[in-house]
Amino acid sequence: MASSFSSALRSLARLLLLPLALLVGLAGPVQAAQWTTEQLTVPADASGTTVTFSEQEIKAGRKIFNSSCGECHAGGITKTNHNVGLDPETLALASPARDNVDALVDYMKDPTSYDGEYSIADVHPSIRSSDVFVKMRDLSDDDLRLMAGFILTAPKVQGLQWGGGKIYF
Repeated sequence: MASSFSSALRSLARLLLLPLALLVGLAGPVQAAQWTTEQLTVPADASGTTVTFSEQEIKAGRKIFNSSCGECHAGGITKTNHNVGLDPETLALASPARDNVDALVDYMKDPTSYDGEYSIADVHPSIRSSDVFVKMRDLSDDDLRLMAGFILTAPKVQGLQWGGGKIYF
């Protein structure tokens, strides 16, 4: 009886492993995505100077962004105002334009309204308001630079899915 049970288990295992082996074979080897230099190069400042981030820097920036900003800006949208996302067009139309690393770092230090008329540091997380928004307390200038790099490269990698929010999906 024990040998027939063992035989039945082996048969069942073969039946289950065959489809799994086929799926793995069809999928082929898994390779990591390789980002191009063009995708990793973004404006550094308003004068048009560019900076090229490494994949590791972008991954680090994404991690910091997700833990510090992702609660309200997941996928590059702004949950509190779907009209203002983190897509390149919206960042470029802000006053001052926020479409480069230096401008985004400046914003994360001391945010202003979209038209640039007044500070919104009392309601938007920033270094200036880190006494209230504790997630900002331990961020260095390099952390802010990495987040800015991620924000600017994300639309190049994700396309319209970054910052589109309700407009596209």
